[in-house]
Amino acid sequence: MPAARDSLLEAAGAAVSARPWPAVRMVDVAAAAGVSRQTLYNEFGGKAGLGRALVRREAEWYLAGVDRALAGPAPAPARLAEVADWTVRAAGARPLVRALLTGAWTAALPAQRSAAGPGELLVAVRDRAVAALGPGGARPEHCELVVRLALSYVVAPVNGPRPRDLFRDLFRDLLGASG
Repeated sequence: MPAARDSLLEAAGAAVSARPWPAVRMVDVAAAAGVSRQTLYNEFGGKAGLGRALVRREAEWYLAGVDRALAGPAPAPARLAEVADWTVRAAGARPLVRALLTGAWTAALPAQRSAAGPGELLVAVRDRAVAALGPGGARPEHCELVVRLALSYVVAPVNGPRPRDLFRDLFRDLLGASG
């Protein structure tokens, strides 16, 4: 039941945004999704399975945003700046994405056991950027630097210009000097 699964994950995501994971009740998630509690258990096996699926879904959501930021004809520095901006915005908007990117898990979030850690996500973003930008677009270490700098904004946010505006010029200078 793909539609039920998606509805349940949407409902679980809304629930974990509103209250700590330990306070999320399966009966409430099922009701919010418009399905029976038995359907939820059939789909995920239990609360731990639902939590793992929700964490995986958040990682996929973040990486889909990375792909969108990398798509298009803009020069490499602009696309890398969009990845940095997306990373900061996604982590600010979604606690699970923030935890996935930083490794800072709290008791308010589902357990992280089966999810990719920050290192795996960083490698995934780096590899996607290298592939999207093509030969001569950017070196792998430059693509990795994008995410590492964006994560500094996630961990220590500051008021001021958006990361995209700051990073665009930095990446243009970096890529111009290397290539």
